[in-house]
Order: sequence, then structure tokens, then C-alpha cells
Amino acid sequence: MPGGAAYFPAFLERDAQAAMVADLRGVVAQAPLFSPMTRYGKAMSVRMTSAGRYGWYSDRRGYRYERAHPSGSPWPPVPESVLAVWRRLVSRTRMPDCCLVNVYDGAARMGLHQDRDEADFSWPVLSISLGDEALFRIGGTARGGPTESLRLRSGDVLLLAGAARLAFHGIDRTYPGTSDLLARGGRINLTLRVVD
Repeated sequence: MPGGAAYFPAFLERDAQAAMVADLRGVVAQAPLFSPMTRYGKAMSVRMTSAGRYGWYSDRRGYRYERAHPSGSPWPPVPESVLAVWRRLVSRTRMPDCCLVNVYDGAARMGLHQDRDEADFSWPVLSISLGDEALFRIGGTARGGPTESLRLRSGDVLLLAGAARLAFHGIDRTYPGTSDLLARGGRINLTLRVVD
């Protein structure tokens, strides 16, 4: 993986994963999942919501952070179980502004992209995987360069910092039935970011 990327396999034990999923149900109850549109007018295959001061949003106007859910309601706070991971791996003083919750069902995937809508790239992006396994692909900071793949499992955590902070990355596929953490199957990915 590119310099600055750190992989923490099985960082969360099963009980901690289940507790986090329970907390996320509360987030979704307050800020229901939605399917954003790309700037090209196509619906994304991943459903999402957010927690924190900002939520990530996309439509024909482009990709950006918003202070409210599409319903107009403020985003719920980031669950303490999620913030605990941030405190252990990133900072005990500066908390993330956004926890993006991506839900992958069926053939949902995420094309190669950079996380570059934030103001300060010195803060890492922290990713937490829950549920079914997924094939994660990461490259360099230029589109079209060589990439490598990593199979992420439930409880794994990935940190993109330094040179890897702006690396192109995505999810090529999920592997249904590889985890029984989620009652209906599927995968949840959380990404924590400092926005301002």
C-alpha cells in the first residue's frame, strides 16, 4: 500500500462490532439512508447517511458537505463507539466533523475516487469495515496508475494519511454471506473525516 496507509486487521472484536452496529441503527433512525446522485445524474449503488457536524452529499451540483440531511434535519452526533476508534488511532483532542455511513447491498460498489472535499489534508481518513467482506483497491494520487487490492473483513480498520491521504481508492465488490454480523447481510463502511 502507498506510504501513509495503515491497515489494522481485526481491530474490533465481535462484541464491539455488534455494539457499533446497534449505535448505527440509531443514526439511521434519525437520518435515513438515501441514494445520492453523481454529478452526471446517475444514482450511486451505495446507500448512505452521515453523523456529525457535516454529512457528505452528492447531486448534479457536485460532491460536497452539507450541515443537514436531505430531509432538512440536522445530522445526528457521531456515536461514542465510533469516536473511540478515532481517539485510539488519530487524536484524543480533535474529533472528526463527519462520519459517512456507506451501506453496500447486493452488487453495490464504489469506483476509484479521491477524498478531497475537505479543507485540511493533514488529517487522515479513518475507515471501519462491518459485515460482509469487500475487495478494496488503492492506487496512487494520479488516476490510471497501478493499484493493489486488499480484502477487508468485518472489524478491520484502515487509515489513509500522509501520501495515501489523496490516493485513489474504491470497493470493487463485496462477498455476500461472508459475515453474519448484519441480520440481512451486506456491508457497512464508516469513514471519519475532519472537514474544516
